[in-house]
Amino acid sequence: MIFTVWLGAALSLFDSTPRTPSPSAGPDRNPVLLIHGIADSERNMQWLARYLRGAGWEVHTMNLKPNWGQAGLEPLAAQIDTFARGQFGGRKFDLVGFSMGGLVGRYYVQRLGGWERVERFVTLSAPHQGTVMAHFIPNLGCRQMRPGSPFLRDLARDTSQLDRVKFTSLYTPFDVVIVPARNSAMPQAQNVRLPVAMHPLMVLDGRCKRAVAEALSR
Repeated sequence: MIFTVWLGAALSLFDSTPRTPSPSAGPDRNPVLLIHGIADSERNMQWLARYLRGAGWEVHTMNLKPNWGQAGLEPLAAQIDTFARGQFGGRKFDLVGFSMGGLVGRYYVQRLGGWERVERFVTLSAPHQGTVMAHFIPNLGCRQMRPGSPFLRDLARDTSQLDRVKFTSLYTPFDVVIVPARNSAMPQAQNVRLPVAMHPLMVLDGRCKRAVAEALSR
């Protein structure tokens, strides 16, 4: 996380991304909830949050605990459910998840009734089909993110639930955290490949921020 924060500060000096994305912001936009990745916190999502707020979106962030997935991904998805019920009441909202947060968000949408509340679901470099890098961390959440894990095989049984939301998956072919990078793609999603240099930059790169704004405007 420290590296990501430092990198974001450095990039902010050179980032020419306009503060207002091309789609016009309207008063009928859903609130947006941003979900961070493994070993991170809501602080990691603040660059994207500021960009979207500058375009007129109501943006919320939250902390997943424990943030390494030590207790598995299901309890983290339940935290999204609790936050959304308390923050949004009966309102529809849009959900954006980075890396592990994208897979946690997917579990919420598919298994915890999130498809009834979420209108647009956007993931950034999420391990939808797993990542071989998860073999290097032996905790429960990382075992669930390994390609072919029982968790992922079970979650694949009802991917038709994702047809109920406007689903966009953004990923970079240069990812060395989601390996292979194509494992971020999903048949149910509008898959968008962006030439972003590194995994952490998916929440910082101007092209990615613009792509998120476009997905939230669909």
